Amino acid sequence: MAISPFEERYKTEMNSILEDEKKIQMWMAVEVALAKAHAKLGNIPEDAPSKIEEAASKVSFERVLEIEAEIHHDLMAMVKALTEQAGDAGKYIHLGATSYDIEDTATALIFMEAIDLLTTDLITLKDSLKKLAKENKGRVCIGRTHGQHAVPMTYGMKFALYYQEIKRSLDRLSSARARIAVGKMSGAVGTMATFKGQGPEIQALVMDELGLEPALITNQVIQRDRHAEVICDLALVAAAIEKVAKEIRNLQRTEILEISEGFGKKQVGSSTMPHKRNPHKSERLCSLARLVRANVLTAIENIALEHERDLTNSANERAIFGESFICTHYMVLELTKILGKLDFSEDNIQKNLELTHGLIMAERLMIVLTEKGMGRQEAHEVVRTAAQEAFSTKTHLKELVIEKKLLDQQEADTVFDYSTYIGNAEEIVENATKD
Repeated sequence: MAISPFEERYKTEMNSILEDEKKIQMWMAVEVALAKAHAKLGNIPEDAPSKIEEAASKVSFERVLEIEAEIHHDLMAMVKALTEQAGDAGKYIHLGATSYDIEDTATALIFMEAIDLLTTDLITLKDSLKKLAKENKGRVCIGRTHGQHAVPMTYGMKFALYYQEIKRSLDRLSSARARIAVGKMSGAVGTMATFKGQGPEIQALVMDELGLEPALITNQVIQRDRHAEVICDLALVAAAIEKVAKEIRNLQRTEILEISEGFGKKQVGSSTMPHKRNPHKSERLCSLARLVRANVLTAIENIALEHERDLTNSANERAIFGESFICTHYMVLELTKILGKLDFSEDNIQKNLELTHGLIMAERLMIVLTEKGMGRQEAHEVVRTAAQEAFSTKTHLKELVIEKKLLDQQEADTVFDYSTYIGNAEEIVENATKD
């Protein structure tokens, strides 16, 4: 029975990249690359790497676990299991390496693959936001600041804003991928002493085989600022998703109800209130974003290891790496699904535009009055006073404007036409989504 929800409830394709079996396979791939480097330099027989590579295909995860239970060292358990299968070539496995030469180099490979998968699905999410932005670029709605009605805008602007944020997340992940694509073969404290002068050559050959850059300098580990950067970038993706999910939740409030999550015919909203249609999918995303953010602190604290390294990063990395990638990937997939089934309530969108009886056009009214010759500060005060009167008497602001002879009927009708006060919204959406 699974303990972590990421093993079942929130499981995605990402799990196969982060699971322990995959990690063992990556460790063995690094061992094979090391053997190939030694063979090229004449340190071991030419046929040894192929024998080690064949042996790697025969090693079972269960056998590695059996050995680890005896020796309490997971990397050496892999080395022993691989040696068992390699025959005479077994004596050349792990030659000159320390554990984290293998582990950190393999971690780079795992992170690269995980980032590639996440990138693919982030692009799909980005495309969904782009589609919604274009489809709704002219759908006028009320904009809100401080939780209050501000001035009209369009739904296209909301989605274009999110589109650009996801686009920046993709840029950041691409940059972080380049910095994490680094491996080491430098020994216990980074001096490469075990390779007897061939360290730089061996490291370069290993990394070339694996498609990584050789680290210019390390201690016993690849420095954790690289890993922390990736976790930070995952948290930024999660925060961007939370932003969208929170907006959906707020716009689905009964009093607003402009948009809502799709609701299945047999879906249950509450165990006791049969009428409920809760935005539970969006709420789930907001909840999971907190988990990814929390892992950032741990990743940053792992940077300052003692001297040439201690083990305080090791145990928590077994949790935060997998959790952060899987959780973020799940969030990306789920938001894409939510966006694909959003329901818009045009009636409520229009009702909310009218909710303040024209007060949302006070800004436009002030500008028009200045165009008619009134000073800006005087116009502000005149409109402020009229707006307060309209609010307290529950009168439409347009009626007061006509009554006070600030504008005639035709001028007032033009000023209070919400659909014509969205500025360059449609052009902004097009420019923000053209790439």
